[in-house]
Amino acid sequence: MVPRFFVVLLVAVCTVSHAARAEPGLTAEAAALPAPDADGFITLFNGHDLAGWEGLADYWSVKDGAISGHQAKEMSKQTFLILSALTVRNFELHFRYRFASPEGNSGIQFRATVLDAHTYRVGGYQADFDAERQYDGTIYDEAGVAGDRGTMSNRGERTTWDSENRRHVEPLGQGTADLLAFIKVGDWNNAILMARGNHITYSINGHIMTDLVDGSPAALQEGRLALQLHQGFTMDIRFKDLKMKSLN
Repeated sequence: MVPRFFVVLLVAVCTVSHAARAEPGLTAEAAALPAPDADGFITLFNGHDLAGWEGLADYWSVKDGAISGHQAKEMSKQTFLILSALTVRNFELHFRYRFASPEGNSGIQFRATVLDAHTYRVGGYQADFDAERQYDGTIYDEAGVAGDRGTMSNRGERTTWDSENRRHVEPLGQGTADLLAFIKVGDWNNAILMARGNHITYSINGHIMTDLVDGSPAALQEGRLALQLHQGFTMDIRFKDLKMKSLN
């Protein structure tokens, strides 16, 4: 049996689908989440354990009050920590991340599909980041689930995919080099990811990094939320202060 963290979540948050669609190996039960705060946000990580999440036990744990995704290169996997019993649609997600290693690649998956429930592999939209800041602030199509479109919107760009799957790009107010200066190396970065309909924005440390409008037939409407460990690295990625509210 693949070790995993059995978790639970109430399905009444974040237009997050009210029926949990269980894949083999993932729990389908729901349990109470904390009540929303005054601004409507619900805490997704309690700072103590991985209640509410599922993944490979040897790769995910809690260290110093943060979620830690860690692996050695020779044993590395493309694997994810999945928010269980919950699918997300329109939402505002706040989180903090930092790399506690000199190398590594990670991201937040959203509206994602579980491709392999036993290895916790998912695909779909990803708010990307890495230890060298090459991909921070970009939106990526993990595993080609959103039409095999690779990097869908680059840092410093406003990207529109039209109904014929054509890409249209215009610059944001600040270019990629200017925005790179706001992203910290080895320290905590504050990120906000917003998805409403086909419009997605991804901000880091108070600056909009990329703006995506996905009008493609391959656009994703709902799915799972997950944290990534990327194969091929000796790495340790940390997450904390994860909270989400509905944007109905």
